[in-house]
Amino acid sequence: MTQSVCILGVTGSIGQSTLKILNQHPDKYSVFAVSAHSRISELVDICKQFQPKVVVVPKQKVDELAALFVENELRNIEILTDQEGLVSIASHPDVDVVMAAIVGAAGLLPTLAAVKAGKRVLLANKEALVMSGEIMMQAARDHQALLLPVDSEHNAIFQSLPHNYLEAERNGQPQQGVSRILLTASGGPFLNHSLEQLEKVTPQQACKHPNWSMGQKISVDSATLMNKGLELIEACHLFSISEHFVTVVVHPQSIIHSMVQYVDGSTLAQMGNPDMCTPIAHALAWPERLQTNVPALDLFEYSQLNFQAPDIQKFPALDLARQAMRAGGLAPTILNAANEIAVAAFLKEQIGFTNIPQVVEHTLQKLENSVADNIESILNKDAVARHVAQQYISSIGG
Repeated sequence: MTQSVCILGVTGSIGQSTLKILNQHPDKYSVFAVSAHSRISELVDICKQFQPKVVVVPKQKVDELAALFVENELRNIEILTDQEGLVSIASHPDVDVVMAAIVGAAGLLPTLAAVKAGKRVLLANKEALVMSGEIMMQAARDHQALLLPVDSEHNAIFQSLPHNYLEAERNGQPQQGVSRILLTASGGPFLNHSLEQLEKVTPQQACKHPNWSMGQKISVDSATLMNKGLELIEACHLFSISEHFVTVVVHPQSIIHSMVQYVDGSTLAQMGNPDMCTPIAHALAWPERLQTNVPALDLFEYSQLNFQAPDIQKFPALDLARQAMRAGGLAPTILNAANEIAVAAFLKEQIGFTNIPQVVEHTLQKLENSVADNIESILNKDAVARHVAQQYISSIGG
């Protein structure tokens, strides 16, 4: 019996990798619904190949999509729009698996809807968990949803933990002999740049990651190390572990995707070529394994693996994220909102690369933190933080 899959963010890099895996295993998976924010012609090509029943796009893209559907004789695909459409397909009773791959805060409500509907949720949208934290994890427990990490680092941690680790009592302390999580980071394209060089970085340079093929926003986050900061927060929630038990390790080759240390001195690592098809296939089929076209790791090709501590003087975003996790409440929501606004401004060349963490720090200092007790308070604080960040950008931008 095939499993029915919904892909939120199908035209992005994670969505495309997911389709590769599904295409290899048509006997196991079918595509029920997809969403896309842009790249409408690519979306139509996907619909021609995978024949989903429902598609979600922004309201302003409906006419363009409908016209292309007529032109390509795609007559039986329902078109839904905006957040309501995303929530609808993520929680649809005919869906078994939801790939949550929408970038940024826009992925929060549909991801939470999928969790509350008790789906197998493949979590590639780290911002949803950064913003909602314990609300998301409690909803997964309450509704028996299976929340599986797709980020290569968190998937590696998941594979390196005891098989029933997530079933243990959750109190922030390591369980079952675990002593520490080692979260690896490539260091991004500017690992060896000086502060002076970082001030002159262009959006084009920031979007060229040395190891991974990613969208613009995630590429910039990787370059500032904010991506690793968001992943640190995500790891704390996913594995119910306090931030001081998570160490970030810069590993430029991106071969070891993360590690778990144990009290007996053991360190377990998950290794593999840097290809997102591997963690996607793992999360899709867990606890079993799927065949992929990712080549097995050739250890003789990599004669040396390097590790170093992150430089938080050059990359303060990582420390800002750790501080936000330590503060708890709505601080991670503020951090994420300000970062999204700052990255968008950098990509439009309104601010410089080194201004990105400055915008985040200013917004965190400007806004009062409070308890994240419901989704409404989270969304309200997200909106306020975006406004404050935008005001600050206007004051410093060209």
